[in-house]
Amino acid sequence: MKHRTRLTLASFGLAITCTAVETKFWQHYEATDYEKATLQKVAVRSDGRLSLAPVFRQIFDASTAYLWAVAEDSKGNVYVGGGAPSATVAKLFQVDPAGNSKLVAELPGLEIHAIAIDPKDRVYAATSPDGKVYRIAGSGKAEVFYDPKAKYIWAMAFNRQGELFVATGDQGEVHRVDTSGQGRVFFVCDESHARSLTLDRHENLIVGTEPGGLVIRVSPAGEGFVLYQSSKREITAVAVAPDGSIYAAGVGNKAPATLPAVAPQPAPTPIPVNPPVGQTPTPVSRPAAAAPPTLAPAPTISGGSEVYRIDSEGSPRRVWQNANDLVYSIGIDSSGMPLIATGNRGRIYRLDSDRLSTLLVSATSAQITGLALSKNGGAHVITGNIGKLYRMGPELEREGVLESEALDAGGFSYWGRIRLEGEIRGGSLLVETRSGNLDRPQRNWSAWATASLNSFVGRVASPAARFLQYRLKLTASSDGQSPEVSLIEIAYLMKNVAPVIEAIEATPANYRFPASSPALASSSTLTLPPIGQRPRGSAVSVDSSSTTMNYAKGYVGARWKAYDDNGDPLVFKLEIRGAGERDWKLLKNELKERHYSWDSTAFADGEYQLRITASDAPGNPPGQALTTQLESDRFLIDNTPPVITGLTASIERGKIIVRWKAKDARSVIEKAEYSMNGGEWLVAQPTGRLSDSLELDFVLELDRQGQGETTIAVRVTDEFENQTVDKVTIR
Repeated sequence: MKHRTRLTLASFGLAITCTAVETKFWQHYEATDYEKATLQKVAVRSDGRLSLAPVFRQIFDASTAYLWAVAEDSKGNVYVGGGAPSATVAKLFQVDPAGNSKLVAELPGLEIHAIAIDPKDRVYAATSPDGKVYRIAGSGKAEVFYDPKAKYIWAMAFNRQGELFVATGDQGEVHRVDTSGQGRVFFVCDESHARSLTLDRHENLIVGTEPGGLVIRVSPAGEGFVLYQSSKREITAVAVAPDGSIYAAGVGNKAPATLPAVAPQPAPTPIPVNPPVGQTPTPVSRPAAAAPPTLAPAPTISGGSEVYRIDSEGSPRRVWQNANDLVYSIGIDSSGMPLIATGNRGRIYRLDSDRLSTLLVSATSAQITGLALSKNGGAHVITGNIGKLYRMGPELEREGVLESEALDAGGFSYWGRIRLEGEIRGGSLLVETRSGNLDRPQRNWSAWATASLNSFVGRVASPAARFLQYRLKLTASSDGQSPEVSLIEIAYLMKNVAPVIEAIEATPANYRFPASSPALASSSTLTLPPIGQRPRGSAVSVDSSSTTMNYAKGYVGARWKAYDDNGDPLVFKLEIRGAGERDWKLLKNELKERHYSWDSTAFADGEYQLRITASDAPGNPPGQALTTQLESDRFLIDNTPPVITGLTASIERGKIIVRWKAKDARSVIEKAEYSMNGGEWLVAQPTGRLSDSLELDFVLELDRQGQGETTIAVRVTDEFENQTVDKVTIR
């Protein structure tokens, strides 16, 4: 979601100062802007372009936990297979072109992970774990066609000669099986799992592995060559485009290293080659078997997914990545564009180029586990939890709806123009809005109101409020063309509201706020805590709202907390009034800071109040500014020192006894000290022990220092640091 503020131009081309209470624009034009929107039959391209999604219709519910494999024969019959980790048999289903479904076979094993169909439309299904390849006759009778003696069978594919290649784990072998069901190991990946498999136009096998994340090309003679080593752990899917490019999907992190978006890769490294079928293979030393890929979708896999394109020359490039989605399958559509089936959010993407992709489908199921391209266009899509079969495309939906998240304008606002950018192509667009003052669209919002568009521009018809939501409807043309939208922009203006002053606080006496120049900083400073917390001592550690002051005798100050809901800049006027006075006197005007200190020696001692007026004039046109005022509590100005009276000294019982009274007219006597014959100042305690009154009595008992004359000086300080000194001499 983007919020943009425009500058309007005054005469002579001068820009008016940007203010907070002015027209703003709520804009959606990137794919991320629609992440919180509700999409129904609307596709979103990675650059933010909206269009109608392909038709996505459920055609079969298998009522089993997962469907993992899908294939179509030459007559248009679709076969799907799956199972569940807790199942006792794996199930194979058939759905004919009319949508009629039946259970074809129940096979020993937990799940079917691969289905292949030979040129005679015979169906082959591979089970896992302890997998076998079964051939299913037209009558539904299933027989073991080939047993690779492997724990898992992940993928199968036929070449043009009718030979079947079987990708297995946990020994990472690819088997080649002839038409009679005789087969043996054709290639060893030196990985735990040959995880994915397809053939290119030259009859080379393209194999994806786990846990090394390798993409390997294997020639018809069984010679292997690593095309790419992914930073991901598992290559879950491979596909070959008409131009010979290979697309491979990697999931799961195996190391911190990442692949740059465009980066030259090291030269491919040959891998050990297995001998041709019919020769005894030389024993190969394999790494210890890694844990098998999870049989059920594993949303806990970290690192998301990446898709790589390896061009016909063997140069790899990452063309898509997503931190949340896990790629389970890749298919190439009739236009040569890759389709990517993903879980954890049940999405299908189309790779439009190396830079752009389109989110075509967001299914109700969290896992889209596979897809197979249909000979009549479109694709057959299968899901997990619960296993269902869908048909996607090739035609587009007739109508799609996008419902935005709610805009929070920050305050009561007026809605203005709504503008779209895009292309209609004979279809139509409809925009509706609704508004409210609750933070989520629900009851007690306004009804949906249509914004009539004229050349992609209209006006919001919803009443002024704080929140706004729009609904965009796309309708296809009569020939099935989709309108496209690349920008949605809504203008709004927040109603101006008066500033708020929350609190005014007097600062400690004899400190001032520093000037803006750092050269005025003093080595004697006081750090104030946040407003509402009283300072204790000469320095307090506080959070980021604290303010540092410099020592300056005779200065007093105040600070205040103020804000503006519109975000307008504020200026302040300070006025002062003494106790018993009627009129306020200007102390400072046009103040931008939220604090001020001044020399109080020009004011008579006594109690005073401050009145602070906040104005949002800098952010509003003349005549539209608003103000607010707040008066402070009373505070004291005291620049007169205490008075010392009755200072006497006498000799009693061999000791010097010093007596005096200290009195201040307005503030508490904070401290008393004495010094003998010019020595250091020492604290004198009042007779009542506590320094808590305007008037205190003091009695000192001191040892004599020799038989000569002794001078005792006393010093008294009030809480405003006003001092007075007196002395007495005894002989």
